[in-house]
Amino acid sequence: MSAAPSRKTSASAPKPGRSPGKATVETERPAEPATPRLRAKVGLGSLPVRPGTQPMEAKLVEELPKEEGWQFEPKWDGFRCLAYRAGPDVELQSKSGKSLARYFPDVVAALQTLPLDRFVLDGELAILSGDALSFDALQNRLHPAESRVRKLATEAPAMFIVFDCLATAEDGSLMEAPLTRRRMALERFFASLGDQLTLRLTPYTRDAATARGWLKKARGSLDGVVAKRLDGRYVPGEREMLKVKLLRTADCVVGGFRYAADSNLVGSLLLGLYDDAGKLHHVGFTSTIKDEERKALTKRLEKMIEPPGFTGEAPGAPSRWSNERSAEWKPLKPQLVVEVKYDQVTGNRFRHGTRLLRWRPDKKPDQCTCDQLQREAPPAKLVAEVIGR
Repeated sequence: MSAAPSRKTSASAPKPGRSPGKATVETERPAEPATPRLRAKVGLGSLPVRPGTQPMEAKLVEELPKEEGWQFEPKWDGFRCLAYRAGPDVELQSKSGKSLARYFPDVVAALQTLPLDRFVLDGELAILSGDALSFDALQNRLHPAESRVRKLATEAPAMFIVFDCLATAEDGSLMEAPLTRRRMALERFFASLGDQLTLRLTPYTRDAATARGWLKKARGSLDGVVAKRLDGRYVPGEREMLKVKLLRTADCVVGGFRYAADSNLVGSLLLGLYDDAGKLHHVGFTSTIKDEERKALTKRLEKMIEPPGFTGEAPGAPSRWSNERSAEWKPLKPQLVVEVKYDQVTGNRFRHGTRLLRWRPDKKPDQCTCDQLQREAPPAKLVAEVIGR
């Protein structure tokens, strides 16, 4: 990791730091594998906010609010995490409530050495690969062998990008406090840490135009922008925040389909893209099919069933996405093309389900190639300021 980021801020290039700037800018998957539940530790149980607390969530919206009273923050491309420390005891809790501590021993060790020993923080675990954040590197940490995890932690240490403070020894619980007070407590906490390599403080702005600029420019490693009410308290498990995600589109071949659970109607379309060798690879799925269209679509698809469907990577092939349903699909003649909207690409496929925008009868299947996928670009200035050292 490199040297600590600058504390200066500017309206065009917000930087993380020990205190907010005085200009416009003042200073966020595939299913997790089986992991141990949170450990019951006496020390952690004494915290004013205890392990098992659900993180506050965000509602997906089309655009950021324009009225006053909102704070905007980058949505980082990592693993959401609540970090707890009470004396020597440290716990890392995933969004699903499972423990991530065994997979991130480097972060646990870093939190144990901080000068403050009682706190609860909300943030994002991330790993730097080259000059961008790598979601693949995070997924590789979810490995059953401890020796493998420790080797990866040594080769590519993780960072913890913090964006909220739920409790400190000085403040006690901050769950009922407004965001403005929680941010002040977070900056005070961060300023007391001194030089360290693991924690990063996320920047923010209260100017909607600046936040919209982040969406347009800060692509690599950034997953979108989150909006939080300035007077809002921390509400566990509730979608009290708003989020706008970076979205792109791609034209894909429908190489197969799955029936909906306990139904004889289509549930999802399996999407494919051609590589330079002309092989059709499975890259994801879309299930946003209108209910009134499923019956007619099912009849149409059933007439087109024909192996192999995909001539390259196919559903059910060994991968971290495989599950019991992966083999339950019907191959189709590669004739239909759809345009879908997606957010992120990981390992040459869409990380999440996509949104079906329209059918493309005007598009030839062989025009649907892998070069449409927009992978992580070199990070824009905002991202580089946070992940750079």
